[in-house]
Amino acid sequence: MIASQKIFAMCTLLGVTALIAGCKPKTAANNEKLSGAEHSAAQSAAIPKTALQTAVPERPSGPIQFTDITAQAGIHFIHNNGAFGKKYLPETMGSGVCFIDYDNDGWQDILFVNSRDWPGHERDKSYPALYHNNHDGTFTDVTKQAGLDVEMYGMGCAVGDYDNDGYDDIYITAIDGSHLFHNLGNGRFEDVTKRAGVSSPGFATSAAWVDYDNDGRLDLVVDHYVDWSIATDQTCSLDGIHKSYCTPELYKGESITLYHNEGNGRFKDVTKAAGLYDPTDKALGVALIDYDNDGWMDLFITNDTQPNKLYHNNHNGTFTETGFAAGVAFSDAGKARAGMGTDAADYDGSDRQSLVIGNFANESMALYHNDGQGLFSDQAMEAGIALPSAKSLTFSTFFFDYNLDGLPDIFALNGHVADDISVVQPTIGYAEQPLLFRNVGHGKFEDVTDKVGPALRKPVVGRGAAYGDIDNDGDLDLVLTTSNGTARLLRNDGGNQNDMLRVKLVGTRSNRDGIAAKVLLTTSTGQHISGMVKSGSSYLSQSELPLTFGLGKPDPNKLIGLEILWPSGHKDSIANIHPDQFITVKEGSGIVATRPISFVLKPVK
Repeated sequence: MIASQKIFAMCTLLGVTALIAGCKPKTAANNEKLSGAEHSAAQSAAIPKTALQTAVPERPSGPIQFTDITAQAGIHFIHNNGAFGKKYLPETMGSGVCFIDYDNDGWQDILFVNSRDWPGHERDKSYPALYHNNHDGTFTDVTKQAGLDVEMYGMGCAVGDYDNDGYDDIYITAIDGSHLFHNLGNGRFEDVTKRAGVSSPGFATSAAWVDYDNDGRLDLVVDHYVDWSIATDQTCSLDGIHKSYCTPELYKGESITLYHNEGNGRFKDVTKAAGLYDPTDKALGVALIDYDNDGWMDLFITNDTQPNKLYHNNHNGTFTETGFAAGVAFSDAGKARAGMGTDAADYDGSDRQSLVIGNFANESMALYHNDGQGLFSDQAMEAGIALPSAKSLTFSTFFFDYNLDGLPDIFALNGHVADDISVVQPTIGYAEQPLLFRNVGHGKFEDVTDKVGPALRKPVVGRGAAYGDIDNDGDLDLVLTTSNGTARLLRNDGGNQNDMLRVKLVGTRSNRDGIAAKVLLTTSTGQHISGMVKSGSSYLSQSELPLTFGLGKPDPNKLIGLEILWPSGHKDSIANIHPDQFITVKEGSGIVATRPISFVLKPVK
């Protein structure tokens, strides 16, 4: 081990940041510098701890429960879909939610996307909502002072630092023109959509930041749904009398859009040049996935009533569509399903990313296992998630380790699109219960929705969902949105009974957020876990950028090794890390900051 690695290992062992004497990292110009807020936070965390302060804290015990803390947290967001009786198609689809630490204070803030009233039927104005984390379990609505009080018919959001200035920016998709908000670093955002050239007209849905050409700058992929307008709205009916919401099959599709980051605050539409243009798409979900582990990011797109698409990155700025050949385009019956949200992760320790997809009622969720050699097989039935999800219409879905045992679990947020569905299908409701599947190993999952408290048993008309550690206690909490209804914040109580390691990446040659960087973790107890920093996934939403690795039962002698494969091709290896920390790793410099996890025993109400 070289001297610098020994210093970092020593700093980690002490449970202090790497900014104390002898541990201060080198800095460089431009995006290699820590931002002012990051530097201040790191300095404040650099106070040496006494032996008493570094003693192992008492951990929670008992069953893990998700507790609804929406009201006590001060979250008052209500989605407005503008419905007034005409039943326009977009009313059924929104809205999304994103976690973002917009002020770099080390605490996850929350952005809710809102829609608006339709022309000629305006009531009150509707805006997105940015809630600042107050570090005490509460949040404050800072939308107006942040400059985000912009009215639009919003759908989804994506978070990423597109100009590598150390502050994450926000992209909000909409059906009346999407918006790019540049983070000014002073708590405010500026709408730079026109200057950047990323309005992406049409029915935009999910989006993701991705450096598809590995040039160190984040590019932008934007899903589009169907060619819809008020003038072309179709009339449908379930009972032959009253108007109902129509299916997308009555509308033409729209192609996704890929914007290349030109590096000067501007983007170029390279959709056709990249081989991604396809007007038959009716895209709702996007997941970043390097399914062949070649170091170049591929794109998975879920389509509603059209085949899903898997775009393989050709390393030259172009993609080849391989969905059919790979086995992810259709169901096993050869039918295109109504693909909604999606996510990618290595859920079985194979070192290959697999895919989970939310589908329509009576279609079941899909779990496409990456079998290697470019092939996938739907293991939803064998894994135990098909039957419990058969009656659900799943919008958001993602992998996350809610109990920190080192095995990625699956969350699904459900809700129908037809508020009158029970007229023709009495066994299916408009509001539906979410689903939580615990990964029990060997490719199997157990439905534990009814075992984690009453909050997840409440039926909702669910749409967007994301996970993030809102209270910095090491376990992952949930935020949910509902169609034309209230948002819900669900705190994870007891998930941190196990060890964990939380990792934030800071790119230098790579994009600043380290999006698409892969982290391979091994422990002295024999665990082997992989994760990737990602934008997008879920449905219209994005979870926090830091990675959380569950490490199982507490062990004071446990040591961790990390290997980080950056998009630039650089590799960092770090040894002898102790668990139960939040560490920041900078490309080429190793650990530059650490913060111990605070285990707080929170009563379940």
